[in-house]
Formats: sequence, C-alpha cells, structure tokens
Amino acid sequence: MAARGSTERLHYVITKMAASCGRILCTGWRGKTGFVLKSRSPVCFSNSSFHMSVVGRNGLLSSLHKRGLLKESFPENAAQVRLPPLLHASPQTVYCGFDPTADSLHAGHLLPLVGLLHFRNAGHQVIAVLGGATARIGDPSGKAKERESVSSATVDSNARSVMESLHRIFTNHELYFCSDPQKLGSMRVLNNGSWYRDWNVVDFLTEAGRYFRMGTLLSRHSVQSRLKSAEGLSLSEFSYQIFQAFDFYYLHQVHGCRIQLGGTDQLGNLMSGHEFIHKKTGEEVYGLTVPLLTTSMGDKLGKTAGNAVWLNRNKTSPFEFYQYFLRLPDNNIEQYLKLFTFLPLAEVEKVMEQQQQDPSKRTAHKRLAAEVTKLVHGKEGLESAKRCTNALYHSNIDALQQMDDAELKELFREAPFQEFFLEPGTTVLDACRRIQAIPEGPRGYQMITDGGVWINHQRTSNPEQVLIAGQHVFSNGLSLIRVGKKNFYIIKWLSM
Repeated sequence: MAARGSTERLHYVITKMAASCGRILCTGWRGKTGFVLKSRSPVCFSNSSFHMSVVGRNGLLSSLHKRGLLKESFPENAAQVRLPPLLHASPQTVYCGFDPTADSLHAGHLLPLVGLLHFRNAGHQVIAVLGGATARIGDPSGKAKERESVSSATVDSNARSVMESLHRIFTNHELYFCSDPQKLGSMRVLNNGSWYRDWNVVDFLTEAGRYFRMGTLLSRHSVQSRLKSAEGLSLSEFSYQIFQAFDFYYLHQVHGCRIQLGGTDQLGNLMSGHEFIHKKTGEEVYGLTVPLLTTSMGDKLGKTAGNAVWLNRNKTSPFEFYQYFLRLPDNNIEQYLKLFTFLPLAEVEKVMEQQQQDPSKRTAHKRLAAEVTKLVHGKEGLESAKRCTNALYHSNIDALQQMDDAELKELFREAPFQEFFLEPGTTVLDACRRIQAIPEGPRGYQMITDGGVWINHQRTSNPEQVLIAGQHVFSNGLSLIRVGKKNFYIIKWLSM
C-alpha cells in the first residue's frame, strides 16, 4: 500500500538532551517527520485479542473521566468495553492533530495536549500531528465561514514554531510533573505534509475516495451547519474530513495508532477516520473527545474579544498568561484545577478547602495559574510571571530591580522603551522631558511638584532632584517612570 511504502521516508535524527531525565530529541524538518522524546523499542500490534483483564476504578480512562477530561467516545459501546482493557494490557499509541494556522497554539489547545500528557504519563506512546497539509484546506468544524487561504511557506513557518512549543511543553511536563521519567511513553511530533507530498489528486481519490459515502459525509454536523449558512461550504473544506480520516489510517498503518484524541467539535472527523479504517482493514480503532470549554461570554477558552491567550512567549508573555488563569471566575477554578493540572484529585480537594476558608487569599487561583504557567513556560517562565506580578501590582522594588529588559518590555508592552546615556547631574525633570512624559514649560514642572510622577514606584516631587543610583536608577540600568495612573515609560541608561 502507498501508506506502507511511505515509511521509507520516515527518518529521525537522534540527539541526546537532558541526560539526567533520559530525554532524546530527534530534530529536523524537510524530509524528516519530527522529533521523538525518549527512544523506545517499537511496539508490535498484532490482530489477536488483548488479554481482557478487568480494569479497576483506578484505570486511566476512569481517572480521566473523574477529572472531566473525557467527553465522548466512538464507537461508544466498543470504546467503553474494549478500550479500558486494551490500555491496561499493553502500551497503545494515541494521536491528536493541530493545524498550524497561526505561529502559536493558544489556551484552547491545552486540554487535548494535557490529555496526551496523561496518556504518555501512563506509559502510552503519543503522537502530535501538525497539519502541514490540512492547515491549507481548513477545518470547517466550529467555523461560521471559510478560513482565509494560507500559503505553503506560512504554514511551514507556523509549523516549525508550533513544533518548538510542543517540544517545550512536553519537556516541561517531564521535568516538573513526572515522578518517574523512565516510565513515560515515547512522544513524536509529525507533519502530515510529509505523507501527502508525493500524492497526486487522482491517485489519492482512487486509493481513499472509494471508501467514503456522500450521504454519511453530508450528515456530519460540521457540514450541515455550514451548508445551511449564507456562505455555504467549499469543496476543499468539505474534503477536510477525508484527509483527517486518512491521517488516522496512515498513523494506524505506520505507527500502530488505534486511538485519536480531539475536541468535541472533531467528533465527525473521528467517526470518518474510524469508518475508513474499519472498511479498509477490518480493524477496530477508537476516538475520544475532550470538552470544549467556553468563557462566560460563550467564546472558546483562550478567546477574548478576538484575541487568543497564546502559548508562545512572544505573543502572550508568561505574566499575561499567568494573569489570565489567575483572573478566572471563582466558579470555574475547581473544574480547571482538575482539567489543566496534574494534581491528584485529593490534593485538588485540599486546595479548594483552603480557598473556602479564606477566599480573599485566592489560593486555588494562584495554584492553578502557577501549575499551568510552569507547564507552558517552565520554571523560569513562572518565576518571571511572579516577578512581574510583584513589580506591577505590589510595587515590589526588589522584583523590579531583578527584571531584565525583556521582562520589562513584556510587562509594559505598550510603554515606550528608550535608551539614553546617563550624564552626570541628570535630574528628574531632565529624564521626564527626554522621554516626553510631561509637557514642556511650567506645566510639566508643576506636574512633578504636585506629585504626579513616580520613578521606580517612588513618588517624586522635586524636579531638580539629581537621579541617584540604586534609587532612581537600578543596578540593571533601568528606570520605570509613571506619570499619572497608567502612563508608563521605561528608560535604559547607558554608561558614558
């Protein structure tokens, strides 16, 4: 079969990373399918039945269900009866797809990622598939209109950025949330562009198209909702479920993958993959969905007024990311602690008890924000988020003095950042006028004398005060000037 022949194109470049944790990273892009964390012997999947041992209440699926992480399974009866003992008997391969339509994933992608991490933590092998091909088609699921066309070069660039983000998150999980890294299953990131590159449309339709029925494809909710819309549904979008089904088939044939994980909006695509594989091979595969969480306004998690909470630092800083989870409504916190963290459920209960004893301390909010920020941005990212929080909201001078240029720019993203030579005798008035923080003439002078200017969180009322090292200028060469309540300016002083 064409799919089996494509295994000759699967190459991995293995390089050793973090020997203390036993991680191995296989890098590369064109001509290589991705990277692998932790090299393991391949698992062979035979057609014979697995040992149907009884799975207790502590089984993986039971645990994920208690956390609220599993929403639906397909086929429902088969998955509920056969999947638990299958997972219990032998390591399985689970995959989830992510289309790189942007150069970063956002908070809405965290649940399926956390789901993959739970499977990996239980010793199963996980695959994150980047839709280098499917991102150009566009998934109509949950979309009111067709996505704008994205060029191949843009998709490739986005995919490289998303791959780095996935690598970072899986590595952070291994470093900070895994008690025994040796028991982790392997992790791969693949790009589906690698297995579509050599297909032409006639060959693909001949190979795959005959196994799909139009009535079934048209009945999918994602298709029906778009067909009834004013814009309708394009042929390319309609074909998306065929490509996702073939992805599942390819991974089943090449990597022994039997389980696909996705959001509830992906159920129709999961069903298409199951039906295609069953018709073509006669084998049983399974689909599992995680809930799609929404804000109080009905938007998907991570969407606020059209702006996502991104997982890449250059788009959403660790501070902004931390604050997003810190500010979630009280009635969501227990649910999100179960969904987004790896805390045992008993510990979640203790955290919520502490929260109820003194809600003003926001113990649960802080724990949630800390756990999720450390997963996405690592320990350094969490420390940066806390420094920025202390510097901005608690007027902590020590925290401000420890911040570097990048953190200040992230914290005060809209604040002008300027560099000047620190000349001897430079006064508060000189500094404010250089950055044009106050009006020229007597009015600006009066603003300072009236106490309307703060330097490094300290109010100053003497325009003629010479800047003092350690007070107005920190050891990192920075001064943070605030005029009024919200107008911030950052000066980086250079030595003469």
